[in-house]
Amino acid sequence: MKIRIKFRKYGMMRFIGHLDMMRYFQKAMRRANIDIAYSEGFSPHQIMSFAAPLGVGITSDGEYLDIEVHSSKSSKESLRALNEVMVEGVQVTEYKRLPDAAPNAMSSVAASAYTVQFKEAIQNPFSLSALQEALHGFYDCQEEIVVTKQTKKSQRTIDLKPFIYELEGIEEENPGFFLKLSAGSGDNIKPELVLKAFFDYLNQNHWKIYWDDCSRDLQIHRLEVYARDDSGGFLPLGAAGEDIC
Repeated sequence: MKIRIKFRKYGMMRFIGHLDMMRYFQKAMRRANIDIAYSEGFSPHQIMSFAAPLGVGITSDGEYLDIEVHSSKSSKESLRALNEVMVEGVQVTEYKRLPDAAPNAMSSVAASAYTVQFKEAIQNPFSLSALQEALHGFYDCQEEIVVTKQTKKSQRTIDLKPFIYELEGIEEENPGFFLKLSAGSGDNIKPELVLKAFFDYLNQNHWKIYWDDCSRDLQIHRLEVYARDDSGGFLPLGAAGEDIC
C-alpha cells in the first residue's frame, strides 16, 4: 500500500538539512509503529521518498514524502501516532492512501509556491504599491528575464520567464512576494534565483536596493508543492490520495 504524507517544517527545524530529515523520519516511523515496508537485499532500508528537498533555512507548510506499508491504521490514528513522536518544528498534517498506479512524489513535482518577506527586525524598503509597480515592470513588461543559472557541474544561461507561473506583491504592513515557480527534475527554479534577478533589475532602473544586502534579511516559506493535472493546471500533491477510514 502506498501512502503520501504531508508535513510542516518550521522554527529551529528549518536549519536541519534534507539528509538529516530523511534519517529523522526513518526513526519516527519506527517510534510511531508505522508498518512500513523495507527493501530486499543485504542492506534493507525503509521504502521512502521525498518530493522536493527543501533548502536549509526555509520553512514550509507543504512538504511531502511517500512510503510503502504492509498495513495501516486510519489516517486519523496514523496522524496522531506520528505527531506524538515529532519534535517541535515538524508537524504531520496529512496521511493519505495513493492508488496503486500513482507515480511517486518526486517524479510528480511540477511547481512550488512560496512567500518571501522581510524578517520582523528588518527595515522593509518597499511599500506594497511600490513593490507591485516594480514587479509589473520586471515580470509583465519584459519579454525575457535572462539569468545565469549555476549547476553542480557548470553554468547555463536561461530565460526565467516561462518558468515563473505567478509573481506578485503581498501584504500591506510587511510587503513581500508570492511566487509560483517551475519545480522538479527538469526545470527546478529556486525563489532566490528569481529574487536576485528582480533586485538586479531594480538597480538597472535606479533603485538602490541590492540583493547581496537583502538576501539574509528575507524569510522564504514554501506554501505548497504541485503536480500537473489532466488539463495542464496544477493540483497539490496531496490531492492524489484519499483518507483511510
